[in-house]
Amino acid sequence: MPKDTGAGREEYRGVLVRKSSEEMTPREIVAELDKHVVGQDAAKKAVAIALRNRWRRRRLDPSLRDEVAPKNIMMIGPTGVGKTEIARRLAALAGAPFLKVEASRYTEVGYHGRDVESMVRDLVKVAISQAQARARAEVEAKASEAVEERLLDLLLPRPSAFREKDGGDPHSSARDKLRRRLRRGELESHEVELEVAMAPEGIAGLFGAVGGEELGLEMQEALGRMMPKRTRKRRTTVAEARRIVLTEEQDKLVDQDAIARDALDAAQNLGIIFIDEIDKIVSSGREHGPDVSREGVQRDLLPIVEGTTVVTRYGVVRTDHILFIATGAFHQHKPSDLLPELQGRFPIRVELNDLTEDDFARILTVPQNALTRQYTALIETEGVKLEFAPDAIRAIARAAARANRIGQNIGARRLHTVMEKLLEDISFEAPERKGETITVDEAYVSGKMEPLLKDEDLTRYIL
Repeated sequence: MPKDTGAGREEYRGVLVRKSSEEMTPREIVAELDKHVVGQDAAKKAVAIALRNRWRRRRLDPSLRDEVAPKNIMMIGPTGVGKTEIARRLAALAGAPFLKVEASRYTEVGYHGRDVESMVRDLVKVAISQAQARARAEVEAKASEAVEERLLDLLLPRPSAFREKDGGDPHSSARDKLRRRLRRGELESHEVELEVAMAPEGIAGLFGAVGGEELGLEMQEALGRMMPKRTRKRRTTVAEARRIVLTEEQDKLVDQDAIARDALDAAQNLGIIFIDEIDKIVSSGREHGPDVSREGVQRDLLPIVEGTTVVTRYGVVRTDHILFIATGAFHQHKPSDLLPELQGRFPIRVELNDLTEDDFARILTVPQNALTRQYTALIETEGVKLEFAPDAIRAIARAAARANRIGQNIGARRLHTVMEKLLEDISFEAPERKGETITVDEAYVSGKMEPLLKDEDLTRYIL
């Protein structure tokens, strides 16, 4: 049995491996999110509990399991404070099907645009892709054997007939030599002629005008599978041919029906749909114009969140146990402006706080993908070493916070603009300063940012 070592890791036969998200405790999930997102502890705690509840539900008696529905979450907070980043990192943690959508993309049934049921169909497509990836990985070793034989056939075609001389087989001997070279990687850049499948033509436009973009794509895929397969010859390297042939051989070995069944089960019981900008579908009270469609989107979204049946190309999906996470800034509206029935389907609400100067300083240094690390690595590709002094970090954070106060508060996204303006000259001159070490200190930051921050009009346009 694996031995738990904490921090989202477990030891198995002396090797440290990462647990799946649902096997991790809520504290471990929050610890993983802390590596990428600064602050917002309430939101992290809520999503961690939601993921853990998936693990708990699967261990219930079947008679009770179907009755336990996920508690959907609504995150409320201004732009740039980490709502989307939490969802993105949650997706990386969760092996479950995950889909992020913008509420403003959808329209009420009868209007031109996407209907809300399409988000469930998109989630199923994500689940299919994940199930296919897992199935292909399971048969990769067996498929690789067939790939080697096919590549040898391309490099040295088998003769239709041969006569053995003195008991020897010259073709077999040459093939064995090629096999050894192939395994050593000596033939990767060698060109071969490969037959590849052609995509069906002339179908997309036939249905796109009648049923919209989504129906057009669905019909294109469905009819594409029914039409005879066409192939064409293509010159490519052995390395590229290996990738193409491996996919073909894996598809021959996997059970597509089993993939569809597993994907539907994963989408129904483990799926997560992240609905961004839900405040954009709040009606302002008028009874005409776009407000009609906005409230209609809420009405159409309600049965999806409550639990309904959606027909997809791969089968019927029930949405009762899909976890929905909705977010919105709610600058002009309040969550209470949503339809009461829809509000009730998001019982867990967490408010994300505005970022402070201290938060900006932590964002610049703490996360694994911190901006200072990104820029240091980028400039290092030019042979230039870039260093940030501690007082420079504080000065950059102060400049970003001040720019947000002067202009529109865009949260952590302001740091990207500040860093670009700050390092503009260094990035431009880096190819000519190879071998140098450049230290960014408080004086450098002040010299670059103060002229912009003093002029409020300039700040609004430049920063």
